[in-house]
Amino acid sequence: MTQVAQREINLLDKYPRSKRPIEERGNSITPEHREIARRFDRNFFDGDRLTGYGGYNYHPRFWQETVKRFRDHYQLKPDARILDVGCGKGFMLHDFHELMPEATVQGIDISRYAIENAMEDMRPFVSVGDAQTLPFEDNSFDLVISINTVHNLPLKNCKVALQEIERVTSAHAFVTMDAWRNEREKENMLKWNLTALTYMHVDEWVQLFDEIGYTHDYYWFIAE
Repeated sequence: MTQVAQREINLLDKYPRSKRPIEERGNSITPEHREIARRFDRNFFDGDRLTGYGGYNYHPRFWQETVKRFRDHYQLKPDARILDVGCGKGFMLHDFHELMPEATVQGIDISRYAIENAMEDMRPFVSVGDAQTLPFEDNSFDLVISINTVHNLPLKNCKVALQEIERVTSAHAFVTMDAWRNEREKENMLKWNLTALTYMHVDEWVQLFDEIGYTHDYYWFIAE
């Protein structure tokens, strides 16, 4: 496997941003809302905003420019092999497939609801699966992406999932994690977070990557 130095890089800078109602959400969500959200069923994807997305629907403006960013940054070949860990309904994979029709795309998600309600053209390529036991051989993919997914596991399991991502990539990987850089961002994260079980300061994440041997790229979800 090609070894590269891990690096912090924002490859989601083309993803549309909107102002998050952090105070409103922090004053509204309860432990029960978080418990419901962590089931990752209909309530999380297509239920109330207090338990998840409040309707998880495809729109090209969300991922089309971002998948171009991934392709160009990693200089992916037309027939690249791409895995999305935590693929949801397959929106990002759909846009990869449209951009790179010769590529092999695959996705797994812990949510049976998401997979059963995936975009029709992606259903042959997505399946229910656990990030801790990726059902693929070593070095199976040119790029593995996992956005806001691995941190939903407890710390011990989170480490295993990152090692699995390391194992199945032959070249590149990119993950994003719930994190903060200062006390204000930490307070915001505690108000905003619904599903993450592992979240910490960015420096602690980098130490964890070093500890478990994750050698690829990363960035943060910061509640701002």
